[in-house]
Amino acid sequence: MIDHAAVNVRDIDAAKRFYAGALEPLGISMAMETDDFAGFASEKGFHFGIFKREPVGGAHVAFACEDWAKVDAFYDAAIAAGGKDNGAPGLRPHYHENYYGAYVRDADGNNIEAVCQTPQS
Repeated sequence: MIDHAAVNVRDIDAAKRFYAGALEPLGISMAMETDDFAGFASEKGFHFGIFKREPVGGAHVAFACEDWAKVDAFYDAAIAAGGKDNGAPGLRPHYHENYYGAYVRDADGNNIEAVCQTPQS
């Protein structure tokens, strides 16, 4: 189980705006920031950080969601915040029958996912 994750970015201010918008539907917001770092947290604690440093891109981070609607909301918000589609919301049965995820690339090529792994009624 992952406690927290971070990715490297070129433009910290643009990345702050993107992640603030993309993670808002998941109840995750910016909790701390410096000139070269931003940390994002929910009421459960710290989840994710961005650093202005090289090398950038190539990371994959998946945020757990309790239902499919949160996955959909993440995807819509991430696209609206400037993310690039890397897999619209949907079932991914090649992982397992209840794997519902969405993928968006940030400006630095990091693959950011929201996923729900429980059946929905």
